[in-house]
Amino acid sequence: MTAKGNLPAAAASVVVPYGHVVGNEKWRGSEMARRLQGKTKLVFEDGLGLVDFHLSNRICVLYISEADLVAGDEFKRRLVRFRNASSIGGIVIVEKTPISEQYFSAVQKLVVLQLGMALVPVANQEEASQLITQLVREQSKDHTSNPFLRKQCSQLAEASVFRTVQQIPGVGKTKALLLLQQFGSIHQICNASVKELELVVGPTVAQQIHAFLGS
Repeated sequence: MTAKGNLPAAAASVVVPYGHVVGNEKWRGSEMARRLQGKTKLVFEDGLGLVDFHLSNRICVLYISEADLVAGDEFKRRLVRFRNASSIGGIVIVEKTPISEQYFSAVQKLVVLQLGMALVPVANQEEASQLITQLVREQSKDHTSNPFLRKQCSQLAEASVFRTVQQIPGVGKTKALLLLQQFGSIHQICNASVKELELVVGPTVAQQIHAFLGS
């Protein structure tokens, strides 16, 4: 059996049939698979690498469970490897539970701020299967251009960025909105100087943002 560290980041080429979901073989027999089957056309393939589910040829899901979060940093290395090696659009679905909630802000910072990927919290595999089913059904409405999927992924990313910026010490909804309006993207916020940040949120919060993003 291939060790996790030796897995490819993603399959070299995955063809997802219209209206299907291609799942990693490791999910066969799982609660997630049972809930997806009957709602979508789920097929399994070995060799998907670090990817859990392919929703289309260009969009995939990486799933981080409560157990993954509690176990340590392995999931972080997995996400970084995927982001560095793959050009496929990745949606990261994370189980946010009473047990894993303490780790969630760090996951937000990694996924959204550092890796620039869309992050969606779910309570469990049932909720995750509902999300995946919705994405597949909506993209199937126009399989020639998939406009909804592009829009949906964009909205997920924007919402994730907004929530993450709010988690920075001293930044609430209002300041988060001002920052995103001023700088246009999370990448620009990360690269902004303290003086540039001061013009938007004042000196105290600017220092807090700079310290948080630089940590």
